[in-house]
Amino acid sequence: MTSTTPNAPLSTPRPPLPPFTHATATQKVRAAEDGWNHRNPEKVALAYTPDSVWRNRSEFFQGRVQIVEFLTRKWAREHEYRLIKELWAYTDNRIAVRFAYEWHDASGQWYRSYGNENWEFDADGYMQRRIASINDLSINEADRLFHWAAPGTRPLDHPSLSDLGL
Repeated sequence: MTSTTPNAPLSTPRPPLPPFTHATATQKVRAAEDGWNHRNPEKVALAYTPDSVWRNRSEFFQGRVQIVEFLTRKWAREHEYRLIKELWAYTDNRIAVRFAYEWHDASGQWYRSYGNENWEFDADGYMQRRIASINDLSINEADRLFHWAAPGTRPLDHPSLSDLGL
């Protein structure tokens, strides 16, 4: 069983494993979306190698401890966070994703953040590299499109990014 300690060595594979097919890449994307929507930094960090390399916007860091620190800061600032990810492309051990998420700041201003991620996995299915580019757009609360209980998994019948025209 994989330990919950952020720097613990990997002990079990994390399926689906590379090389990816369309079906397994889609499964990996949905699993990542579900994990992030539950907003548990320690649990999310376990999907990454202990030395995973990240670029998120203009931040560069490495390792599970820094991933937990980053996600803790992020979700303390981004209230009522709801995320949708969609497979863009895949190959052997890499997946490209486009995503959007909605959130509001402490003053109540809502945003929709759009972005793209490039992921690289090790042979056991742990993400070893994550490169994310993200832009924020202020929106009115009435313009929100992501409606489900948060934190929590997006319902299977909720529209995808493509369905929403995003």
